[in-house]
Amino acid sequence: MPRPRNCRQIFIQPKTLFYKPQGIPLRDLAIVELHLEELEALRLKNLENLEQTEAAARMNISQSTFQRTLSAAYKKISLALVEGKAIAIQKE
Repeated sequence: MPRPRNCRQIFIQPKTLFYKPQGIPLRDLAIVELHLEELEALRLKNLENLEQTEAAARMNISQSTFQRTLSAAYKKISLALVEGKAIAIQKE
């Protein structure tokens, strides 16, 4: 039986939940889903310039879980930018 998932601390409420390339109708785009915890990991690491251990503590998760979350976010954002996909932020 898997370990129960910790409750993540998320301190951001994004004003915009959807981003897409300009000039392309949404119906023609694939969508990449970015979870709110991934957005929070990006914010803590890149905007607040926190070390991973401190950012993980703020989110109430382990450093390795924070690293996996951050890596998943970078991969999704990179995929959307390189392949011209839309990004939908999923509020859970």
